[in-house]
Amino acid sequence: MKYIRGIDSYEGTQSSAVTLGKFDGLHLGHQKLIEKIKNYGKWDDLLSVVVAFDMSMMRNRDGNIHRTLITNEERKVILDGQIDCLIDCPFTDDILHMEAETFIRDILVGKLKAARIVVGMDFHFGYRKRGDFYMLQKYAKTYGYEVEGVQKECKNGREISSTYIKEELSRGNMELVRELLGRPFALGGTVEPGAKLGRELDMRTMNIRPLPKKILPPNGVYAVNCYVDGKTYRGIANLGTKPTVKKEGSILLETHLFSFEKEMYGKEIEVKLLHFARPEQKFASVEELKKVMQADVAAAETYFNKTGNA
Repeated sequence: MKYIRGIDSYEGTQSSAVTLGKFDGLHLGHQKLIEKIKNYGKWDDLLSVVVAFDMSMMRNRDGNIHRTLITNEERKVILDGQIDCLIDCPFTDDILHMEAETFIRDILVGKLKAARIVVGMDFHFGYRKRGDFYMLQKYAKTYGYEVEGVQKECKNGREISSTYIKEELSRGNMELVRELLGRPFALGGTVEPGAKLGRELDMRTMNIRPLPKKILPPNGVYAVNCYVDGKTYRGIANLGTKPTVKKEGSILLETHLFSFEKEMYGKEIEVKLLHFARPEQKFASVEELKKVMQADVAAAETYFNKTGNA
């Protein structure tokens, strides 16, 4: 897969099958769009191209961090090997103020050589969101492409959306989040040294610091799968600030694996949060914390035995 930052950097000469959107989460609804352009690519000998609008530039202007379900890098990793090209398109003033027909003519047709365009029925583009599926349909013959509108996927009587997933993530409903995403919610990062408290508790951990731009579930203890050195291991993880041993602190994800003892400082790991076991708590002593953590391990092992999650 070719990865490009910014539509202006795209220099393809072959006709393409294109889908566009924010693609935050790459949930089941997004996957439906992507599957269609992949099929058109195979059937019609077209390049499969995903254009993902990066809204952070526009939403960060107020000084707040725009948090997302997945980062641009995570989206790149997930799509690698599935499509021909991923374009991360910053939502600049030029894109924001571009008239919808100009976007069709100059970007979709002129730049991307779109022969097939697949969008959700709620997709809007162009200045003041004047463009939509029906405008794409209106200009299809004029510019020589075909367009398909796709209805949203639904779950529990509700349309699957990034907003829906964020709501369930904030509740710690990791099982439903997994169903909506089509995969477990994951946090990745570089293992960094800690205070070595895990050794004192006879429960060694690997600590990673979640990226500030990543939206997080509630602080607490989770049953997890951890991808390390090409293998997956079961374990538990605490997401939080360690209130028992620290007065203040930034959020860390501390992961203890059931059958893993290697040092991993400086290496990359990915932790999949499968089940929210309990909220983070402050205990009266380290000894009390140790007893509760042992109970957490036992509860997680019971969870894995019952569900068979791998």
